[in-house]
Amino acid sequence: MAHISIDDGNLIVEIEGLDKLWALKSRLTIPLAHVRGATVDPGIVKESKGLRAPGTHFPGLITAGTFHVDGERVFWDVRDPAKAVVIQLTDERYARLVVQVSDPHANVALVENALPN
Repeated sequence: MAHISIDDGNLIVEIEGLDKLWALKSRLTIPLAHVRGATVDPGIVKESKGLRAPGTHFPGLITAGTFHVDGERVFWDVRDPAKAVVIQLTDERYARLVVQVSDPHANVALVENALPN
């Protein structure tokens, strides 16, 4: 699971618990100027993940780490698809972050309300 926060003009995604091990990351910091938006999308787990490098993928259990699909790099940390949030990025290492959070709708609102108009 991940914890999303906003601090000093940055989106902070903290990977929690054993997911740090599976994802091979503990924290992502993205300038808000590079965040295009966020959505709740439980159906995204059905999409192709592409090539895992590095990361963990056990279908139906966990998808965590860096995946390459259609020429894009996507960061995943999802166990429960019902709690998946997709954050679209621009001019960053990752094109998207797909993370599981405790309250998807509240986290999407947090991100969307923090974006510059």
